[in-house]
Amino acid sequence: MLLVVGALVLPAMAGAQQRARDLGVPLAGEPGRYNAITDVPGVEVGHVTLISGEGRLIRGQGPVRTGVTAILPRGRANLDPVFAGWFNLNGNGEMTGTAWMEDSGFLTGPVMLTNTFSVGTVRDATIAWQIENAPDYYLALPVVAETSDRLLNDRGGFHVTAEHAVQSLAAARGGPVEEGAVGAGTGTICHQFKAGIGTASRQIRAGGEAYSVGVLVQCNYGERRLLQVAGIPVGLALTDLLPCYETEGPLPGSAFPRCDDETGEEGPEPGGSIIIVVATDAPLLPHQLRRVAVRASLGLARLGSIAGNSSGDIFLAFSTANPGASGGGAVRPLEMLPNEALNPIFEATVQATEEAILNSMIAAETMVGADFLKVSALPHDRLRELLRRHNRLEAAPPSPGR
Repeated sequence: MLLVVGALVLPAMAGAQQRARDLGVPLAGEPGRYNAITDVPGVEVGHVTLISGEGRLIRGQGPVRTGVTAILPRGRANLDPVFAGWFNLNGNGEMTGTAWMEDSGFLTGPVMLTNTFSVGTVRDATIAWQIENAPDYYLALPVVAETSDRLLNDRGGFHVTAEHAVQSLAAARGGPVEEGAVGAGTGTICHQFKAGIGTASRQIRAGGEAYSVGVLVQCNYGERRLLQVAGIPVGLALTDLLPCYETEGPLPGSAFPRCDDETGEEGPEPGGSIIIVVATDAPLLPHQLRRVAVRASLGLARLGSIAGNSSGDIFLAFSTANPGASGGGAVRPLEMLPNEALNPIFEATVQATEEAILNSMIAAETMVGADFLKVSALPHDRLRELLRRHNRLEAAPPSPGR
């Protein structure tokens, strides 16, 4: 990850962030070595995180709480296209390049995540990067997806630059993935707690062979009252710690209360969005990958999402199998799992999606952003107490990859 503070760009390594399994949340399935999308061989992830300024929002100056996340299916050294499919659960959002991906069946290049107003900048930068690094594929329409960080970030200041997009690609690595308020998740909010980027993986057997399924989410959706963890209505128990303005705020007409307001008045129910990217090394064809992308909806529902009217819930799945399948001029030999063997992949997708969303919240820390808006972290101790009270708390071995 690259952390940009003011005018400085600093390298940052994945630290000992806590994750859902560290807190004893009961989760089904066997995670991979890193419990991350990078457990799928070849997949790399890079972040650029932009944090600067504090106080009143001045458009063009800040505060800045945003970033870019890059996912490379075969890594930076191998831009061979991969089979892919996508699914739109609710379309109040953007994922570019999906029309051609649906028609061709291929994802050509990286998947880029950023904020709503920076999609064009990141798209153009990705095209330029592809021209330089993979001239044979320069006509591809890149996939860039977004969620809105307007509450914490000076979204209208257009602080994400083409250079930041290229830096996120250069920062992409395998291994542990930084989670929480990093990259494209720097300014996002989930179930009215601070959230951001989350990831998880599963090791499975399908069709008699071993495969990996990995998920990465950019989490920015949901009402507090709907939040569930391990089947427990956590959102009905944790009714405090809602977004609020520090004592210096709010501005007249602001939507949220002050943090020292004792009336109990709540701010508006957020709409929000989530982008979910599923990766696997199982040999799946595009129509099968669309079916996998659909199953991410079920993992999302486990946390309490209803895919509300104003939510942008858009999912993509790709397979790193069948290298060279996009080559022209000859019949291409392909492998595929039969449909009857897909259930383990469906199950792994649901499980890893649920865990990735939890990780995005558990790894994130409290943040104060534009106009002194404070968004609190999910309280780990209180979550553990709720799990204990409902006999759902498990012993917490160290999280894979940490």
